[in-house]
Amino acid sequence: MGKLIYLTNLSLDGYIEDEHGVFAWLPMDDELFAFYTDQLRSVSTLLYGRRLYEGMATWETDTTLAARSAAMAEFARVWQAASKVVYSTTLAAVPTADTRLERRFDPAAVREVKAAAGGDLTVGGADLAAQAFRAGLVDECRLFVWPVVLGGGKPGLPSGLRTDLELVDERRFANGVMYLHYRTPDSER
Repeated sequence: MGKLIYLTNLSLDGYIEDEHGVFAWLPMDDELFAFYTDQLRSVSTLLYGRRLYEGMATWETDTTLAARSAAMAEFARVWQAASKVVYSTTLAAVPTADTRLERRFDPAAVREVKAAAGGDLTVGGADLAAQAFRAGLVDECRLFVWPVVLGGGKPGLPSGLRTDLELVDERRFANGVMYLHYRTPDSER
């Protein structure tokens, strides 16, 4: 059985994007790219909301990204190797290989994917992750907290839902980013 991991970037005040929908606050460096890549190595399936998927699909559709550095090339390779499920009511098609389009989030179907998975799963996109949290599906949170305060925007964690977490690991990066790895003790493992 695979674990469902919520893997996301957050501002220090807990937002995944600012009030204008922007989430690229600071430049990414090779140290962080290498660490992100290591986080994805055990992942067999990526569950995405539409907006995040559209941003991430460029790792397959724009070959110039991988050409920028060896770390970025390896990230693109690992990202492309995973299966993807995109939840969207508006997309007509998806441009990446090994990608399935779903119209709605179905917790029972995700439980089946977790049970049959040959690796872990990640959930990306705050709205989709909130649905997974509410369904009790999230096993771990891996948060990259950036040294920026946005003062508003889209919260990265669900509101109105208490979830106790157990700290598993932490790491500080040279660019000021903090990685916090939590386990959800009540998850379906």
